[in-house]
Amino acid sequence: MRNLNEIQWNEDQSILNSLKDDLLVTNEEGIIVRVSEGTGDIYEVKAEELLGKSVYELEKQGVFTPIVTPIVLENKKKTTLVQTTKHGKKVLVTGIPVKDSEGEIRRIISYSHDVTELMEVKKYLDAMEDEMQRVKTELELLRNKNLLTEGLVSNSEKMQHVLNTAIHVSNVDVNVLLLGESGVGKTHLAKFIHNRSPRCKGPFIEVNCGAIPDHLFEAEFFGYEAGSFTGASRNGKMGLVELADGGTLFLDEIGELSLSHQVKILKLIQEKQFYRVGGRKPKTVDFRLIAATNKNLEKAVEEKEFREDLYFRLSVVPVTIPSLRERPEDIFPLITHFIEQFEKKYNRKRKLDEAVIHALLTHEWKGNIRELINVIEHAVVISPTSLITTEHLPLSIKKRQSFGLFPEETALQLNDALDMLEKEMLLKAKKQYGTTMEMGKALGISQSSVVRKLQKHHIISPT
Repeated sequence: MRNLNEIQWNEDQSILNSLKDDLLVTNEEGIIVRVSEGTGDIYEVKAEELLGKSVYELEKQGVFTPIVTPIVLENKKKTTLVQTTKHGKKVLVTGIPVKDSEGEIRRIISYSHDVTELMEVKKYLDAMEDEMQRVKTELELLRNKNLLTEGLVSNSEKMQHVLNTAIHVSNVDVNVLLLGESGVGKTHLAKFIHNRSPRCKGPFIEVNCGAIPDHLFEAEFFGYEAGSFTGASRNGKMGLVELADGGTLFLDEIGELSLSHQVKILKLIQEKQFYRVGGRKPKTVDFRLIAATNKNLEKAVEEKEFREDLYFRLSVVPVTIPSLRERPEDIFPLITHFIEQFEKKYNRKRKLDEAVIHALLTHEWKGNIRELINVIEHAVVISPTSLITTEHLPLSIKKRQSFGLFPEETALQLNDALDMLEKEMLLKAKKQYGTTMEMGKALGISQSSVVRKLQKHHIISPT
């Protein structure tokens, strides 16, 4: 007849084996005193063969490593680690100290899970993450290629910031105010935002506020009903605002609006409703608003030439596009892009000699990208041979070129020419600005880049 202790042991073991987790119990010396059947399966040995064995010896034999018992004894707290079995399985093991009434550790209970598959999944996910990063990089390259196709080059930090802002706001129906000199590409950027917005399939209606005669503005902008004034169409006319329904309304040269028309535009923005000239029924329109100007609207507000309330409505997100002079890094890629564009348009193969490149890179470009496009198209059209020389450039650029950095007949590699240009620009910036930080801001590069380039050209001594 079995004694009570044997019955108790069998009950304990039965309870141990019934648990889902694989359990192993050691004493403070690392000797295994309890083990469930599932533990043997994990380590691919018979569970009873583990009883009475030292975990330290089992580690030496390579059954599993590392062991959790000494770590729990040292830290005196719950500890989790990943073990590797002799057959290469990965096992997640958690050790828990069991203390007596005096706080001394008498047993270490550890439970384990076979996480080999999970580790494989993690390895797969890591590989997928690498692949996603590769795809992301390729998409970024394609995006930059598309930007180049649209004439939006962002080699410079300033232009990168502009494009990142444009991309960020494109998915949000927020009013955007584009600021910058004439010719910097405000219309281009407005279309860029529209094409990436949820309204991209809707119309893009551009209104040049400075080109519509003041007395015709309301009729053109809001439309008119039949017979509303002498000379009006018998059927009436839909205005530009109605045409923008479901899409984007781009108000270019917004700073040219008269104060009386500013009031009407403000009401339109606030209510998204308007009346046609001669009309009695309000019309509702749904559009996304983008405005642009080369004027200083803050100054115009101070001088009472522009309504402050309209200014705040327009400039929820103001974006200032830098002039071409502020981003010299973008000039050469733009030249290359427009050469290719006009080669296709006129079916002519053309290339620039070194003197032309220098002349274009050092030109002030007061007309910005619009002026650059004009110059490139002019040169491609009038040059009788495949090589464009300085004689094919407009007079204003040829005059400036005669004071260039190197003679026209000098045979230079492009990299040498660019180095000389870089040095010339650095010297000019150093003379004009007091600190390397101000120089970096003016040149569109970081302060550290300015210092490195000054040292490269021996303008300052290395520290």
